[in-house]
Order: sequence, then structure tokens, then C-alpha cells
Amino acid sequence: MNLKPENLTKTKSPLFITIYHKLYKLIMDGTFPPDSRLPTEPELAKILGVSRMTLRHALSLLQEDGLVKNIHGKGNFITKFHQNQKAFGLEKMGNPLYKCYLEKVDDVEIEVRIELVSDYAKQVLNRNMTAIVSVDRWYMNGDEVVAYAFSMMAIEAISELDLDLQDKQQILEMLEQKIYDLANSSTIEIKRSNFIKIPSHKKSKISSGKECNLILESVYISDKYPVVHNKFYIPTELSQITINASK
Repeated sequence: MNLKPENLTKTKSPLFITIYHKLYKLIMDGTFPPDSRLPTEPELAKILGVSRMTLRHALSLLQEDGLVKNIHGKGNFITKFHQNQKAFGLEKMGNPLYKCYLEKVDDVEIEVRIELVSDYAKQVLNRNMTAIVSVDRWYMNGDEVVAYAFSMMAIEAISELDLDLQDKQQILEMLEQKIYDLANSSTIEIKRSNFIKIPSHKKSKISSGKECNLILESVYISDKYPVVHNKFYIPTELSQITINASK
């Protein structure tokens, strides 16, 4: 088969691809800086001289690239993700919420309680225990709940980690950061959750929507069993999951 350039048929790219490339360049050169809000779709379509349908096709590609996020009722925003993409990979140990959630967390509220050992706890913690410690964490942006985490530990792990059950701040610091410094490995499973049930709290739901990325994480200090099992619920429209694979 003769594939010399003069024998190849030239085809014109669809218009939405052309618009995608234009917007991509504008984002990368800083015309639309990180965290900025794009003009409304009617305004942006008029600026680019295309229909809103064409613009939406281009925006959907940029959303797939992780460069643009759409927040229902607010518009399209440029993410910070493209600036330092490799830093957000799940292949390194560390709190996965901060690697996947694209917005700012102002505060983390926490509740700690002791519960009877359930069949689920036996399955995920895989050790003998007399009770479990359940921890709810609400990640806040202003007065809105933007993500949620549920953690379980054997009550025996409290003494093993030298924690005081009455000191919520100490437990929060352990779960947010120190546990990853102590750990030698972790396993992560990623699922999609269509709803989020948050235990009794002044904020009854994640404000940005019910569809979440669900990250199941088991953190190991010993090879025998995980010291903690975490479930992170992060709204899909505000999250980006990346794994930087290498040999």
C-alpha cells in the first residue's frame, strides 16, 4: 500500500476539536488561570463563534483531561490539577482525599465512638478484637460538607498507637497524616457510590451532589492485618483520580 503524503486524503477536524485545542491553549498559557470561572456557555460560545452544542463537546473533552470541572448551578471552572499532576498520584502512601479532591478543605470535623464488632469489621480488619472504634470525618469548605470519611480501628489499636480516645484532635492527626508515616503499605480500591449516607450531623449531605467516588483504603503497619480501614466519599465533579504507573 502506498502511503506517501500526496496519496493521503486530508480530512478536516470536527469543529469541536478545533475549539478544544483553542481552549486548551488558553488554559495552558494562563489566559484562564487555575481556580478561575470560565465565561458562561452562551458568552463563551459567542466569543468563540460556535454553537453551544459545539462548545459543550469541547468542554467535555477538557473535563476528561481534568482541566475543567463543572459545578452544577455555578458554571465551569479551571482546575489546579494540570499544574502539578504527578503529585496527586495514588501510588504513593498518604491521605487519598487530598490527592483526589480538587478544591480547598478549610476544616475537618470529627466524631469518635466505640461500637460492637460487626461482621464487616471482622472482614476488613481481619484480627481478633473486643470492640471497634468508628470515626466520622466531615471535610468542610466554609460551612459546606464537601467530602466525608468513615474509619474503623480495633480498640486494641488505640493502645498500640498510644492514642487517647478522649483526645479527638490527636485521633484526627493520626488518621489524617501520622498513620501514613508509620505505615509500611496500604491497599486501595476505587468504586462509584450513587448516594452518601452521613450519620447524624448538622450537615445532612454532601452539598455538591450525591454521586461520589468511593475510595476504600486499608493501611498496614503490620503485615498481619490493617491498623485502620477507611472509606472516603468524594463528589465526582470535584475529584480527579490519578495513578502514575512506572517500571
